Order: sequence, then C-alpha cells, then structure tokens
Amino acid sequence: MNDSVIIRPAEPADVDAIHRLITDNLEVGHLLPRSADDIARCIARFVVATVGAGASAATAKQPGRRAAVVGCAELAPLSTGVAEVRSLVVSEKFRGRQIGPTLVSRVAADATAKGFATLCAFAHEPSHFVRMGFTIVPHMWVPEKITHDCTSCSLFRRCGQHAVMLPLRAGVEVGPERPAAVIHGSRAASGRRLALRPVPAEAIPA
Repeated sequence: MNDSVIIRPAEPADVDAIHRLITDNLEVGHLLPRSADDIARCIARFVVATVGAGASAATAKQPGRRAAVVGCAELAPLSTGVAEVRSLVVSEKFRGRQIGPTLVSRVAADATAKGFATLCAFAHEPSHFVRMGFTIVPHMWVPEKITHDCTSCSLFRRCGQHAVMLPLRAGVEVGPERPAAVIHGSRAASGRRLALRPVPAEAIPA
C-alpha cells in the first residue's frame, strides 16, 4: 500500500464516514453508538485519519480526490481542566500501522493547546493506552466522567471499562511504547517512568 495516512481535523463532509466507521466497529471496539446528528454537532472536536488521495494533507483536499476516512477520535471536554479521548476507532484493514496511537497523540496535542490539564479515556483494553504513557486509575478519580456520562448509562457499574489518565504539559506529545504506572487506590505498580516527546506527526508512512 503506497498511500500515506494523513491525520487532520475532521470536516462536516466527514460526518457520514465517521458515523459508518463507528457503527461498523461497535462490537469489536466496545464503542458507544453515536448518531450522525450527534457527530455533526461535535465535528469540530474530531480528528480523522485518511488514506487514498495522495501523500499530503493538501493533496487530500483537492476537488474530486477526497480521501477515505480510516480512523477517528474525538476530544470531548468533561470540565475546564479534564478532557476525554472518545470514539477512538481504526478500520480493521488499517490496524497495526500505529494509526490509533497517532490519533491519540494528535488529540493530546489539541487538548494541551486548549488548556486542558488532564486527558482521560475509558477502555476495555487499557494496555494500548498504558503503552502511550497513560496510567490506569480507579473510576472515582475521574468524577467528571461519572457525572457527565456514566450515571445515565445503562451499563453503569458493569461496563467492564478501565479508566486511564495522562497529565498534559505544553510542548510535549504522547507517543507509543511509553509505559506508566497502574494505580489501585493509593498504591502504584509501576513500569518505566513516563516519557513524552515533542512535535506531533501529521503523516504516517505506509
């Protein structure tokens, strides 16, 4: 596959593609369903991974050469200081190419630029986030999420998801293979020390 994967902000024209991507992966990705109207309202908070229209973001936007959306993620604010990575999904055909971590990296950079102090996520397989430097924490450590979404969810207290958190600092980016601690109450079973790297990447070589 010769095309590069481009990470860019989502646009209104991407709503249907994002909706299909989420809907097609609800079960395998343990995702919450999203309506097209909901996605449209939140489209400015999404980033997408695209492929198939050239190796640069500029080429991807040329008329008649719209790229296919193969991944997406949303930066969802929970409070003035805490934001969540939500609706993170990559098309099955394109998994294993570090697209997921790159989407999370872009969301983390956007969250930092917007002044959020903490980025969180809720996942059935938290190891992917731990490798990017997140820490597994008790759900009660993210009360903003519980108040915002959990208490009204039909799976409240039995969803099987793990909460993960990452403190944000200006000028750094979350990257893959950067283990942090797993925290249970007040104790931490730690891996290597958290390490972050500068400069977000825009294109992923095939």
